[in-house]
Amino acid sequence: MQGEKVIIVAAHKRYTMPADSLYLPLQVGAEGKSDIGYRKDNEGENISEKNPYYCELTGLYWAWKNLECEYLGLAHYRRHFKGKACLFLPKFKKILTAAQLEKKLKKYDVLLPKKRHYYIETNRSQYLHAHHAIGLQETENVIKEFYSEYLPSWDAVMKKRSGHRFNMFIMKKSLADKYCEWLFDILGKVEERIDISDWNQSEQRVFGYLSERLLDVWILKNKINYKDIPYMYMEKQSWLKKSFNFVKRKFKVKI
Repeated sequence: MQGEKVIIVAAHKRYTMPADSLYLPLQVGAEGKSDIGYRKDNEGENISEKNPYYCELTGLYWAWKNLECEYLGLAHYRRHFKGKACLFLPKFKKILTAAQLEKKLKKYDVLLPKKRHYYIETNRSQYLHAHHAIGLQETENVIKEFYSEYLPSWDAVMKKRSGHRFNMFIMKKSLADKYCEWLFDILGKVEERIDISDWNQSEQRVFGYLSERLLDVWILKNKINYKDIPYMYMEKQSWLKKSFNFVKRKFKVKI
């Protein structure tokens, strides 16, 4: 795949995939699981067994260590970057194509999904209301100890009321390599410091949640030339339920 553009599509089950050769379906958390017919993240150098805690990042780790390509991207089987805006096209015809991507990459080094806006929350307070505080606290401690030059960017991102989520991106593989080296070193150090054994299944995905915040820190610190582009869900979303849960978390702080 050297010289190519590859967007891995993280999946844990069979699903309709984009027909464009740009996309590589990848079974994440494949270690110990039945083969679903996709490339698997337990091949080569991998952390597939950590999928319950790292989510789609086990797929990113696999791509970092095992793929040679010009550009690397990460999407999800139920969430993709949007291409054509025509409302009358079937959903899978609206997903970003290789030809559309080519035009965007002539202007920008990195493409990210449009930011999520919290308005009444900062990134810090939103995380603390939604998740166990110790994960964020230890991430900050690791940055202070090992990557102090990133601390001003970390503070700035924590104070903002919006951020890029889902761990989705498309960037030059050379940049992705640098990002992954930084990201997985931080997450590995945090993993050594926190005990998540008695957390519920959702909260044990802590390293996936933390990486969503760390991406913006890395982008800001390194002055990356990026562009936000729309993304789309492949299944219907219950926005009323999401809004209710957001407000509910506002009044329930985890410790």
